[in-house]
Formats: sequence, C-alpha cells, structure tokens
Amino acid sequence: MTYHVYTDGACRNNQAPGGQPGGWACVFVDGPEYSGFDPRTTNNRMELTAVIEALKHTEKGAEVVVHSDSAYVINAFLQNWFQGWERRGWKNAKGDPVENQDLWKTLRQLVEERRVTWIKVKGHAGDRFNERADQLAVEAIRQGLGGKDTH
Repeated sequence: MTYHVYTDGACRNNQAPGGQPGGWACVFVDGPEYSGFDPRTTNNRMELTAVIEALKHTEKGAEVVVHSDSAYVINAFLQNWFQGWERRGWKNAKGDPVENQDLWKTLRQLVEERRVTWIKVKGHAGDRFNERADQLAVEAIRQGLGGKDTH
C-alpha cells in the first residue's frame, strides 16, 4: 500500500517575534484527516509538524508520497540540506544554529524508517487536497483561539 498525504501549516502572523498561534493539518487521500494547534509557533514549525504527524500515522517501512506546498520542507530533502547541517554541527551556511532542529531531527528519523517521495505542489492553486489541508490548518487556529477570527 502507498499512502498519499497532503500536509500544510498555517500561522496567524508569521512575522511577529516570539511566535504566534498556528495550526497544522494532514489529509490522507482516501483516508483520515488530522489537524492540531500550537499557541506560539511559526509557519515553518507548523509545516514540519504537519509532515511529522502524517508520517506518525503510517507504519515503519510504509511507502508514503508527501505532497506539500512548503519549499522549506521539500527542498530540505530533495537538496539534502542535512548533509551540510551535520557536517557543520547542525549549523547553517552562515554558522548559526539550524532553526527547528528538534523537528528536523524527528522528521528525519521518521523519513529514514519509511520510503518517502516528496512532491511540491503549488499552494492555493485549486488542488482539492492541498486546499483541504490549508482549510483544516486555519480552522485549527480558529478553534485553538476559542472560535475567534484568525485574521
């Protein structure tokens, strides 16, 4: 069996210092949907969390096709950013600590235990599964804020 899953993360005001309310979602094609909320986060953390949660809902050894509109997530794997990060002691090219190391390390472990294919999709371009993941992530923020508007 091959799992096809669409993931997305959202953040209320990604530019605010210290993080803002965020949501994540993963939608399995012909399967379940999952979403969640974090009161103080960033969009990148939510994008990573969405993929982590998706992979946690598959078994080790599974074949998983991850569809994401996050260049941040997709490029890390397609361009093997990990090789440079590890060579530099988990520092980026500027010598600063890699952001979101905790999530990257968790995600990498989950990926190593599965056969993952990465597909970059264009966000807000009418793909019904990508749109559904976005809708769920935004709704998770709204619900996490007690039903308040997310904008």
